[in-house]
Amino acid sequence: MKMEVHNWDLNVGNVEITTVTASSVFLIGDNDEFVLSSFFDTPPEAAALGSIVPLAS
Repeated sequence: MKMEVHNWDLNVGNVEITTVTASSVFLIGDNDEFVLSSFFDTPPEAAALGSIVPLAS
């Protein structure tokens, strides 16, 4: 995906961060390039693939 954003005259006065998750990005400023990647650290045998049957109805 290619995305171009122009935030002309953007001013940040105050920032309050209350929660950070495992896949968080907080950025203020200029970047020429921003590369995102992700991976799973769960072993393949622990992954649930296919239909999951509920334990209780």
